[in-house]
Amino acid sequence: MDSSGKPSTAQLVVLATSSALTAVFYSIYRSRSTTVARLKEAKKVSIDQDLKNLLSETPGRCVPYAVIEGVVRSVKETLSSQFVDNCKGVIERLTLKEEKMVWNRTTHLWNNTEKVIHQRTNTVPFALGSHDDDIAATIRVVRPLDAAELDLETTYENFHPTVQSLSNVIGHFISGERPKGIHETEEMLRLGDSGFRYFLTRLDYESLLRKQGKSVRLWRILTVVFGVAACSTLLFILWKRYVHHRQNKKERSMLEEFKEQQKKRMRELNLEEGSVSPTSCTVCLSRERSCVFLECGPRVRLRAVLRRPAGAKEVPHLQGDH
Repeated sequence: MDSSGKPSTAQLVVLATSSALTAVFYSIYRSRSTTVARLKEAKKVSIDQDLKNLLSETPGRCVPYAVIEGVVRSVKETLSSQFVDNCKGVIERLTLKEEKMVWNRTTHLWNNTEKVIHQRTNTVPFALGSHDDDIAATIRVVRPLDAAELDLETTYENFHPTVQSLSNVIGHFISGERPKGIHETEEMLRLGDSGFRYFLTRLDYESLLRKQGKSVRLWRILTVVFGVAACSTLLFILWKRYVHHRQNKKERSMLEEFKEQQKKRMRELNLEEGSVSPTSCTVCLSRERSCVFLECGPRVRLRAVLRRPAGAKEVPHLQGDH
């Protein structure tokens, strides 16, 4: 904060940033906490012969939010793994990531980075069925890729290192980038997997609640931390403004007191206010004053030396630091 009492640029940046992050984290926290609350209130629906009767008795023949346990079953065709024999599923995701080392000119260290250079997701229609093969009722899963969380099993993973040569090594040091290789993975939602709720996951209900609860606690902590930072910065700025205002009030009070003393002195000497020069001695009001600036280390000390008035026993002076 500068001498005028206004907050500095750094303080304003900290206040604005922490306030914005608090708002963002609080929004995410509210969204996640709402999801957890709905999961706790969700109705557990069993895939059995009574499923149709349950839906027919529900207003609108629709359950707004439900927890459904079932086994993944294909509707028509299935997807085969490109790398694992006899591995079939309904969702397949292939990902190619480039891994490389990047030179950091600030820390003078090589940092690991990765970049997705290709990703393809294939799906076929599927449904959730009962664990009992005798029950024919199924629940069709629509738009699975729109799920808030899509938990797939890694069926294949391989790393293809980059072939290094002398010319490549020299080029890497010049460019500041050193490729390590390509990381290839295949993820699938396999037939027979147990899929629960609609953000497709292989976790059970209690594990899902714990996972979402941890996420809520994380965003709540971030909200509190940045909220405290924003409030602390705001309180600091207000406190500095208050101190500056109190100091100004004290200086104005001292100045008014000085003017009253000066007017009293002028009345004692029977002097008119307009007859006193602005450069006159503030004590005797009859002699001119002189000022001397003396250096004192890294700071400058201002010393105002007043000439001895006629009949005065000592020389009054005023000094202060700036």
